[in-house]
Order: sequence, then structure tokens, then C-alpha cells
Amino acid sequence: MLEDPPLLLAAFSLGLVLLMLLLFQQYRGWIFLGWNELILQPIYNMLMGDSKEHRILRYVLQHAVAGDPQSVLDTIDSYCSQKEWAMHVGYKKGQIVDTVVREQCPSVLLELGAYCGYSAVRMARLLPPGGRLITIEVNPDYAAITQQMLNFAGLQDKVTVVIGASQDIIPQLKKKYDVDTLDMVFLDHWKKWYLPDTLLLEECGLLRKGTVLLADNVIFPGTPDFLEHVRSSSRFECTHFSSYLEYSQLVDGLEKAVYMGMGSPARP
Repeated sequence: MLEDPPLLLAAFSLGLVLLMLLLFQQYRGWIFLGWNELILQPIYNMLMGDSKEHRILRYVLQHAVAGDPQSVLDTIDSYCSQKEWAMHVGYKKGQIVDTVVREQCPSVLLELGAYCGYSAVRMARLLPPGGRLITIEVNPDYAAITQQMLNFAGLQDKVTVVIGASQDIIPQLKKKYDVDTLDMVFLDHWKKWYLPDTLLLEECGLLRKGTVLLADNVIFPGTPDFLEHVRSSSRFECTHFSSYLEYSQLVDGLEKAVYMGMGSPARP
């Protein structure tokens, strides 16, 4: 009986360790984000007296080649993989974005969520002659940084940066921004808005047969309602591209949903 307490303690300790490992595995993505966004970033902001986004812009202005979009992308990737993590689409998923943009060759491309302009630079550099990108960003500071990033990359004539909430701007696209229908939409803003904005785009008549929706972060942080809608609807044909969360080894992915039109036959 004297040996029972130590054995029980050992068993309890082992169980606790296994539980902690299980919780870490299940929530390691959120732990990763929390460490970078809630702990490291405020410390750096306090020590340096500015924001991470301004530090990224300053690094690009100091180290990238003006007028060279690829140099801008490489410089941002270098900073975010070596110095501070940031929520750009990144070079791994960026290659998937490149492939889809090249295949679609969009004349009118809409981006929801500009952040610091990484994906805007990435997509705008591949637009065909006369092609244009409209990027909607709700944060005025991020929008200003995006505009400076585009100016430095020499892409300002191809991109219109619009400040505002997507649900407010989308209904204005036809009249105010001279958009008939969209060839491609890149969704990379607040994940809770992926599905409402998809429905709004359809309601406003901005999707045509063949319009491509490309959605980032559908695995992590995740967009389950958006995925369930496009994958179960006969109006979309979907392809999933598995990848990793930007500048990490956390599993993530992009979803490509091709709009087939309102009258598409129901799936069997």
C-alpha cells in the first residue's frame, strides 16, 4: 500500500503530460498565432515605437528594388520568415495564387483584404495588359501601406485601393467602380465574412459563369461555413489546394470555387 501513492502520482503525471501534448497538437495553430500576435508583436511595438506593418514597409523601402514587384515580394518574405511573422499569403501559397491567376488571366480581379499589399503586388504583376485589380481594405492604415507598397513596386496604375468594409463596397462596384462582372475574386479578409460576401457578390450580379473564387486560410484559421456552402452547392465546382500557413509548418489550404451560374443542374 505504501507504493500506491507514488504509482498513482506517476500515472497522474503521465496522463497530464499526454493531455497537454494532445491539447498542444489540437490548438498549436492558435498557440502559434497567439504567441506572434498577442505576445511578440506588442513587445516589438513598444520597443520600436511603431507597428509591425510599418516595419515591413520600411524594410521593403530600404532593401527591395524600386519598380521590381518580385523584389518587393522576396523582401517581404525574407522579413516575415526571418524577423516577424505576418499574415501575408506567403511564398508557398503564393505559388498557387500565381498559377490560378495565370490560368484565369483576369481582366477584372477583386481582392477582399489587402493588409500590407503583398497579395495585391503578387496578383497585379501577373495581370494581362489592361487588366485591373480592385482591393478592398477596411483598415485605413493598412490601405495606406498597401498603396505605398504598390507605388514602390510600380503597379499603382493597375490597382485601385478602396477603403471600407466589403459588405459596404461590394454593392457599389457596378456603378462607382465601373465593374460589370468579375473574372476572379481573392478572399483573404475576416474569415467570418467569406460566406456572406460570396452571397452578396452573387446577389449583386457580380459573378458570371466561370468566375473564380480563390479563398485563403480555409483550413486554418478555417472557414467551415464557406466550405460547406460552395462544396455542397450545384452553383460551384471546387478544387482544394493543400499547403501551409504562411511562414510556418501549420497545415492550411486554399479553395478554388468556380461559379457555374444560377441555373446549374443539381448535383446527384
